[in-house]
Amino acid sequence: METVLDQATIICSHCDRAIPVANVDLHNAHCSRNLQKCKVCGDMIAKKNAEDHYLTTHAPVSCSLCSETMDRDIINIHEGEKCPKRIVTCDFCEFPLPAVDLAEHQEVCGNRTELCHLCNKYVRLRERCNHEASCNGIIQDIAIGSSRNMMQAERNERVQRRQRRRPQNDFSTKRLLFSIAITGIAVMLGSFYLQRKADSSEVH
Repeated sequence: METVLDQATIICSHCDRAIPVANVDLHNAHCSRNLQKCKVCGDMIAKKNAEDHYLTTHAPVSCSLCSETMDRDIINIHEGEKCPKRIVTCDFCEFPLPAVDLAEHQEVCGNRTELCHLCNKYVRLRERCNHEASCNGIIQDIAIGSSRNMMQAERNERVQRRQRRRPQNDFSTKRLLFSIAITGIAVMLGSFYLQRKADSSEVH
């Protein structure tokens, strides 16, 4: 049958645990010799494991990406949100690259242009979201009309070039006909001259 003495406890000055009064002498001998309180977390740990406990639980750690040393309780936040060498993706082309290079890359990438299929206009990638939100396709008709006007202008230009060539062709044809006429006349005159000469020879 338990007595009041058996139920009484006392706080160990070394580990701050409540120890039954009946066991306090045995506990104190074991506790002070084998256990120590961690200065960081306050847990009681075996003295032989104190160094391992500190190294695996509390010692500063190095970032696997940038090698910066920091408390281990913030390493996950650092690697996920703040490390300059963490991999992020470009907002415009979704290309993966280190965070430290992102600003320079996006400065160039964001100035590239793509054709808006609503209005048929080339838009910078950095302005694409705002443009798509405000684009209502009205410019499309203007763009199509402009395209048709350009095509008509090109056709007119081709017609004009053909017309400019025609006088040259007509001139060449006239020169050819003139040459043929002159040649014909020369042949006729030559024949007439030879005929007269032949007639004169027969008379003599």
